[in-house]
Amino acid sequence: MGFRMSAPATPAAPDGSGDKLDRAVLKVASVVVLGAIMAILDTTVVNVALQKLTIQFATSFDTIQWVATGYMLALATVIPVTGWAADRFGTKRLYLLAIGTFLVGSMLAGLAWNVESLIAFRVVQGLGGGMLMPAGMTILTRTAGPQRIGRVMSVLGVPMLLGPMCGPILGGWLVDAVSWRWIFYINVPIGIIAFLLALRLLPKDNPEPSGRFDFLGMLMVSPGLAALIFGVSRIPSTGTVADVEVWLPALAGVVLLVAFVLRAQRVAHPLVDLKLFRNRSFSVAMITMAVFCIGFFGAMLLLPTYFVLVRGESALQAGLLLVPQGFGAMVAMPIAGRLADKIAPRRIVLPGLVLIVAGMVAFTQVGANTSYVLLLSAMFVMGLGMGCTMMPITSAALQTLQSKDMAKASTATNILQQTAGAIGAAVMSIILAALLAGKFGVPTSQGQLAATVAIQTPASHDAAAGLAGGSFAKTFLWATILLALCLVPAFFLPKRRPVPAEAGEPGEVASPVPMH
Repeated sequence: MGFRMSAPATPAAPDGSGDKLDRAVLKVASVVVLGAIMAILDTTVVNVALQKLTIQFATSFDTIQWVATGYMLALATVIPVTGWAADRFGTKRLYLLAIGTFLVGSMLAGLAWNVESLIAFRVVQGLGGGMLMPAGMTILTRTAGPQRIGRVMSVLGVPMLLGPMCGPILGGWLVDAVSWRWIFYINVPIGIIAFLLALRLLPKDNPEPSGRFDFLGMLMVSPGLAALIFGVSRIPSTGTVADVEVWLPALAGVVLLVAFVLRAQRVAHPLVDLKLFRNRSFSVAMITMAVFCIGFFGAMLLLPTYFVLVRGESALQAGLLLVPQGFGAMVAMPIAGRLADKIAPRRIVLPGLVLIVAGMVAFTQVGANTSYVLLLSAMFVMGLGMGCTMMPITSAALQTLQSKDMAKASTATNILQQTAGAIGAAVMSIILAALLAGKFGVPTSQGQLAATVAIQTPASHDAAAGLAGGSFAKTFLWATILLALCLVPAFFLPKRRPVPAEAGEPGEVASPVPMH
């Protein structure tokens, strides 16, 4: 398909109008993907080791949860600043700083001598990890140019899909066969290689300060985002939204974020540029992404839990059972990425969502003895849908933006993904806990524990596994409904292949190229 774009605001990739990803883009992509793998893999690897760490440091599970929560909150705190920092200091410098910070945090976490030091060093890791994805996305999209965003997004999507799949496998093996310290040390050689490659291969960019740093905005959006995510993340452990640990930080977070939104409309250079949402394609894509992340990431949390709790699989075996899903995504993603640069995003995303919903239907019927052939086949179908959905939605958001808007757009996208993902995980966890609590006659906060004890008791194993399986089926039904609702905003994604905005007003969209 051939077409012309008049006066593109985003610089073309090195090969100009070339259709393929040239060597320069692939080199940059290899660096960005390596950094993304390091950050995303680390999140899922650590989750598998929490039980081992509880025993190692002779502490409570509530305390050890801060190893994961501290990382997540640091991530949420630093993401809003990365858009401004990328413009002020340059994306290459910011990316090197992110890798260096993550690398130092990983080394120190591996050397931790008590639980308090481990939590502190995980926060350092989170500060680096929070900058990696938005900075990497900005570098990659600027290098490739708007005409190839679909393909570079499909490349960047690989670690986002492989991380949750490979993390439990790698984490289970390291904890069981080597040492818990190696879940952090494993990042050291990867980080050194990524740093050296970034130093050598990433293109130099000239910082383009977009104005004074919005310090007051940072004091609103960073702690606001962290407080909201923290409050939401406490829902599964407290078992209710009425607990002060949930509603107080969540309410404080919402108040701060609303105050930021109201103020951002009146200041010249806000920390997160809300003018981006004047772009219809960007706004619709962000709404679609939010609904998708809530339903999908919530459902992904349930899959390994089902295999471990109901089917009695180990963490390692549960990770291996997720492989068909990752394989399906890897099959579909390169095709979807290429199509995203040629046809309307809606034509890719809608069929992808239908595939995910079709695969999820099988899980709405799960029990204690559901055929693995059926479940693994359903996960492969879901994987195909994933490959056609998440990154094409991101592509739809970025394709019509100017180059100078990429850093702030990447920041906004990552903020939304983190927040929606945390909300989705909390919502699905509380639904499952409430259903299990109802089946086993305990308070909501003890639902999963009661089910675990009953399943592990030989006398009650069969009956308890059946009750737990039914609870998972109903929870998967809620996730399926949410994903089906995602079809509504996805229907309003561009009907035609988007083209970059003309130079001028931020978020202004050029006339789309007719599709034939």
